[in-house]
Amino acid sequence: MDWIDLRSDTVTLPTPQMRAAMAEAKVGDDVYGEDPTINQLEEMSATLMGKEAAVFVPSGTMGNLAAILSHCTRGDEFILGHLSHTFLFEAGGAAALGGVHPHTISNQLDGTLLIDDIEGAVRPDDVHFPISRLVVLENTHNRCGGVALTPDYMQQAADTAHQHDLQLHLDGARIFNAATALNVKAVDLAGPADSVTFCLSKGLAAPVGSVLCGSTAFIHQARRMRKQLGGGMRQAGVLAAAGVVSLETMISRLPEDHRRASDLAEGLAQVPGVLLDPGTPYTNMVFISLENQVPISATEAAARLKSSGVLVGVTGKRRFRLVTHYMIEDEDIDRAIIVFREVIESSMI
Repeated sequence: MDWIDLRSDTVTLPTPQMRAAMAEAKVGDDVYGEDPTINQLEEMSATLMGKEAAVFVPSGTMGNLAAILSHCTRGDEFILGHLSHTFLFEAGGAAALGGVHPHTISNQLDGTLLIDDIEGAVRPDDVHFPISRLVVLENTHNRCGGVALTPDYMQQAADTAHQHDLQLHLDGARIFNAATALNVKAVDLAGPADSVTFCLSKGLAAPVGSVLCGSTAFIHQARRMRKQLGGGMRQAGVLAAAGVVSLETMISRLPEDHRRASDLAEGLAQVPGVLLDPGTPYTNMVFISLENQVPISATEAAARLKSSGVLVGVTGKRRFRLVTHYMIEDEDIDRAIIVFREVIESSMI
């Protein structure tokens, strides 16, 4: 069966150009700093984010963890949103492996943290409290609908952190989607942060990898953290080669994903029993729910959709996330809307 896979943009396969680059990549030992293709990827990434240096890591989760462990020491505290990926979906790594304590505050509907809430979460200098070291933001914000945080907000948050002698880390897994949606450059969003990760293996369609960027001193420490976490790679230029191609060729086509997400949302809005989240889609994610008159759960609906070749993500008892990416074409959007209608109508007979 030819699947229409809307579960995530992580399901993308490398393009033919990426595969060719991987086969022909010049490689060396990256732990020794001798892999020329990884060095090229890191230099490109640092420039795009407006930072001095970068380090290639196997995953965004490792990149975020290495960043937190580089900014903080055991017993320190970092401030982040209660719906952030780092808090919800990264296995508690900062606490489990680094002894760094998460302090969650409420995400707003637009993915931001209120500046007053950030300031209120900073601990006073008291022997009873952990030491506040870091603020972590996410852009785009996954669980807030894929919304993009603006350059003005990023600057406000950075200024607030720095006024309290804290650092700011940006989980920019989909930062190029955010930049596309806001019609700005990625550096405009990453610039105020002290460090930033972004993923190559989501909308940019590389098979694996993320990049962590920051100052030269910070990246020197992050390389040590990567090594401790088991992420020191050897002749990994075969992977970085795909990342280079993704930065060269895939950023410019992200508007196609956003347009198709809009088309999908518009079509699903016409299906009785389907309710769109307010504002969706902000980028390449469509969040929808089943209205009360639909007698099946999201899990059951997803199983019926799957039997007709459409894969979706379930995010609640009656809620879905659908993500567009370069492997989704216009006809896939049309087919997904038809199948949704069939599943909902058949459930109500």
